[in-house]
Amino acid sequence: MSTITKETDLKVHEDGELVEGNPTFASVTADISRAPEAGTPKLWFVAFGAALSLMGLGLTLIGYLFWEGTGIWGIQNPAGWGWAIINFVWWVGIGHAGTLISAILFLFRQRWRTAINRFAEAMTIFAVICALVFPGIHVGRVWVAYFMFPLPNQMGMWPNFRSPLLWDVFAVGTYFTVSLLFWYVGLIPDLATFRDRAKTKIKKAALAVFSLGWRGGNRQWQHYERAYLILAGLSTPLVLSVHSVVSFDFAVSLIPGWHTTIFPPYFVAGAIFSGFAMVMTLALIARKIYGLEHIITMRHLENMNKIMLLTGMMVGYAYSCEFFVAWYSGNLYEKAIFINRAIGPYAWAYWTMIFCNVVVPQIFWSRKMRRNIPVMFVASILINVGMWFERFVIVITSLSQDFLPSSWDYFSPTFFDVGIYLGTFGIFFTFFLLFLRFLPMVAIAEIKGVLPQADPHYYEHNGHH
Repeated sequence: MSTITKETDLKVHEDGELVEGNPTFASVTADISRAPEAGTPKLWFVAFGAALSLMGLGLTLIGYLFWEGTGIWGIQNPAGWGWAIINFVWWVGIGHAGTLISAILFLFRQRWRTAINRFAEAMTIFAVICALVFPGIHVGRVWVAYFMFPLPNQMGMWPNFRSPLLWDVFAVGTYFTVSLLFWYVGLIPDLATFRDRAKTKIKKAALAVFSLGWRGGNRQWQHYERAYLILAGLSTPLVLSVHSVVSFDFAVSLIPGWHTTIFPPYFVAGAIFSGFAMVMTLALIARKIYGLEHIITMRHLENMNKIMLLTGMMVGYAYSCEFFVAWYSGNLYEKAIFINRAIGPYAWAYWTMIFCNVVVPQIFWSRKMRRNIPVMFVASILINVGMWFERFVIVITSLSQDFLPSSWDYFSPTFFDVGIYLGTFGIFFTFFLLFLRFLPMVAIAEIKGVLPQADPHYYEHNGHH
C-alpha cells in the first residue's frame, strides 16, 4: 500500500507541471472549448483575410503557370529544378513533427505530448497539402500528372516505377492518409464533447455525424485506444520512411553533392528539426491569444527546445560528415562542389544555413534561454529559415555547377517562384486558422488523462471516498 502511495505521490508531482493551476476536468473542457465556442477575436479575421489573400495570389500564379509553362520560373540549364522542389522538401519536413509528437512519443508513453499533439497533427496535414502542390505543378506537362500514380495511361504503358518522383507520391500520399486518420481518430471524443455543448441544431447535427455516435462507454474507449495504438504503430515507420524516400530524389542521382548515402538519416533529422520549430512558432502564438499558458506550459516548450537542440546537432554533424566524405572520397567533382558551397557564388546561402541550423540552437544549452519565450520564438523562426536554405543549397549549388563548366550559370528566382511559395503559406494558414476556429486545438480527453485526478489512487490518497 505504501508503495502505491509513493507512486501516486510521484505521479502527481511529475504531472503537476503538465497542467498548471490545479484545474478540474470541467475547467479543462471549458478552457479548451472557449476558443471555438466564444466569439471570434478581430485578430482572427485580420489573419484569415491575409491568409486568404496569399492563397488567392498563389492559386492565380499557378493558373498562369499552367497557361504559360514553367519558363516563367527562374529554372534554366543546368538548374532544371528550382524553388518547386526546394519548397516541396521543406513543406514535407514541416509536416514531420506532428506525427512524431503524436505517434513516437505516444508509443514511448511521454505524457508531455498531450498539450501539443493535436495542433501538431493538424499542422502535419496542412503542411503535406502544401507540399503536394509542388510535384503536380513542377512536372511541366501538368495534364499528364496522373502518370505519377500507378494507373495505366492511354497508350497502355505504366508509369516509370524507377522514378523517385513516383516514390515521392507513394510515400507522401501514404503519410498523408495515415496522418489524417490518426488525427481524426484522436478527435472523436472531443467532437462528442463539442456535440454535447453545441447551442445550434446545425452544429449539433454536424458534430453528431463526425463524432460517430461516441458516448464514452467502456467498450468504445477500448476500441478507440486499440485503433489509436495501431495507427501510432503504422505512423512511426512512416516518419522515418517518408523523408528517406524524399531524400532519394537526390541520393539516387550521380550529381556531385547529392550522390551520398548519408541523405536519408540526415533528411529525417532535419525534418524533425524544422517541424518542431514550426510547432514552437505556432504554439507560442496560439497559447498567448487563447490564454492556454496553464495547459501548454513552460515544461512542454522546454522539452521541445531540447529536441530542437538534439536534432540541430545531428544536422550539424551531417554537414561536417558531408565535407569529410567529399575529401575522403578523393573525387575531384565532389570536393569542388563542397568548396564551391562554402566560398563560391552561393556562399551567402551556405553560411546563412550554418548560422541558423547549427549556431542558433546552441543557445538552448542554457536553461534560462530554453525558458525564455522571445528567445525561443525568434530561434524557431530562424531555424525554419535555415532549413529552407539547406534545401536551397542542396538543390541549387549542385545543379548550377555540374560536370560541364560551359553550362554553368547563376540561378535567380522570379516573381512567380516567390509568389507561389508565399501562396502555399496562404493555403497553410487558411486551413490552420479554420482549425483553431472550429476544432479543439488541444486534445481535451488526453489532457484530462494526465491530471492528478485521473490517477485511480488519487481520491483514496487524498482522503476522498
